Amino acid sequence: MGFDSPADNLSWAEDENFPFELWTDDDKVLALTYGSVDSASTRYPGRVTVILDADGSWLLNYDPVNPITSPQDVLEDCRLLFGRQ
Repeated sequence: MGFDSPADNLSWAEDENFPFELWTDDDKVLALTYGSVDSASTRYPGRVTVILDADGSWLLNYDPVNPITSPQDVLEDCRLLFGRQ
């Protein structure tokens, strides 16, 4: 998620053949809520990962995010939390 416009995100995703949906947080509400920024004046979000349950309750937070190990760590934690293989 970033602060770029939906059009900019779509353009980048198409150019890079990015296979996942990108979200825009142009009002920075999510970034502020989940600690990716300290202030609405921050220009770029930090990397954080948050796992929520089906009701939206905050279960786990990964900050800082290690882009090399984080995907595997998150998958393992989700398996433990939600019992899926």
